[in-house]
Amino acid sequence: MRKVVLLLVLCFQIFNAQKLDFSLLFKDKISIRAIQIVDGKVFYAGTDSKFGFVHMQDTIWKRQIRLSNEKLEFRTLAHFDQLLYTVNIESPAYFYKIDKRDLSYEIFYKDTLRTAFYDAFSYDKKGRGIAISDPTNKGKATFRLFTKKNYKQDDGIIPLYNEGEAHFAASNTNIATVGNSVWIATGGKTSRIFKFTWDKPFHWDVFGTPFVSGVSSSGIYSIDFYNEKLGIAVGGDYTKQKENVNNIAVTSDGGETWQSVASGKNSGYKTCVKYRPDSGGKEIIAVGDGDISYSDDFGKTWKVISEEKNLFVVEWVDKDTLVFAGKNRILKAKFSN
Repeated sequence: MRKVVLLLVLCFQIFNAQKLDFSLLFKDKISIRAIQIVDGKVFYAGTDSKFGFVHMQDTIWKRQIRLSNEKLEFRTLAHFDQLLYTVNIESPAYFYKIDKRDLSYEIFYKDTLRTAFYDAFSYDKKGRGIAISDPTNKGKATFRLFTKKNYKQDDGIIPLYNEGEAHFAASNTNIATVGNSVWIATGGKTSRIFKFTWDKPFHWDVFGTPFVSGVSSSGIYSIDFYNEKLGIAVGGDYTKQKENVNNIAVTSDGGETWQSVASGKNSGYKTCVKYRPDSGGKEIIAVGDGDISYSDDFGKTWKVISEEKNLFVVEWVDKDTLVFAGKNRILKAKFSN
């Protein structure tokens, strides 16, 4: 009888095993930490001023350009309507808008602030854009808000950063937007969540987290929200990637309170996290330099489903298809369970 039970358990585990079947979409000498999936194409921005796309169904259909003769590094990419937007990480920061139809581009804003270091750039479905930079030396937030047509910045109540607190330009995902809400994650010596709503974009709430922090390399690297209540944060310490204590946290009240999950029971440092579409927030995928991990219980437990390395960012195409990007490549994967 015991053998029968063990056999049934083994069969159940095999039947329910998650699997990723990969195919190579693109290969080049480039580091990619920001992607957008638009009209069946994967658009990317990366190192050496490179920007381009590859079609997911026919990889012969691809194009790459250089946005500058300088060797700028892009770790951000946003999309709205016919345009994609990106900004390089260091000062001076050049804001580009690129027409997705012919890849024509122009610089529409320039930030010459010496401390400028843009970590993420996002547009929502209504054409409201935000780009977030590391703070000034005096701890003042540096962010830029954009409408459909132009740059807009006004005075208001914005958070002061603690000493040693900043953001990570790891995957363009320390900004999350759902509905009228925007969340921004920090790390370093403090790991917190900043939140505002678009009707009051200059009045921010700040919430503490139980996340690992204390040194410049530790903290929240990526956040995602399934709806206006349910969210997740992942990260860790990129200098100690196997450490896995307090590097995943979840919220069920819109980011006001956070609970550490799977502490000491996950595979460590992660750079990007995404909820699976149509999963009710139950299923989540996370990627880091060392592996790809998956949770099917709202982040409470995790299992490594691939040991593919040097992938930094992931995006769901639909509930069964994903795109990963990172060092020198873009991969498409079919997800099965």
